[in-house]
Amino acid sequence: MLYRNYIYHYKIQTPRYIPLEKIPKMVQTMTIKVEDGDFYNHHGIIPAAIKNAWKLNQQFGEPVYGGSTITMQTARTIFLVPEKSYLRKYLEAIIALEMELILGKKRILELYFNYAEWGKGIFGIETASRFYFNSSIRSLATDQAIRLVTLLSSPIRYGPYNFQRNGILRSRYNYLVKRFGQ
Repeated sequence: MLYRNYIYHYKIQTPRYIPLEKIPKMVQTMTIKVEDGDFYNHHGIIPAAIKNAWKLNQQFGEPVYGGSTITMQTARTIFLVPEKSYLRKYLEAIIALEMELILGKKRILELYFNYAEWGKGIFGIETASRFYFNSSIRSLATDQAIRLVTLLSSPIRYGPYNFQRNGILRSRYNYLVKRFGQ
């Protein structure tokens, strides 16, 4: 994470670690649903998803899609640099398999929520919640929580109120509102 401070000159917000049991179950469920629907059923990687991403990337001529699970995303965020490459994808997969063997699903999910990037220099869901909404994740309204979860697929380019310009993020937000909104 700190490499971003030097490479991209991001100001890193003060991290606020939060135990998994203090993150609302609805937020956990929303995140798993849109980021890795099979989270509890795989061992860190989904080879078919990686293969499909590789095929799509061949069509585009550059790495665009990754096919990463929550475990792979956590491995990348904690241990690797953000540069997209096939070598990094390979390392993600190896580290993810090791994480699954050593840590277990709950710990991986807790690390994911605390180390995922939610904006430039904003790491962790509690930090993001306080940065964007000036409130703890436990106190957010449903729509605010949905907006945070929506950001996960493109946190650098978009914020909780300007992602409507992106079709993928807009459809993700609409799906979450339909499924979890009031």
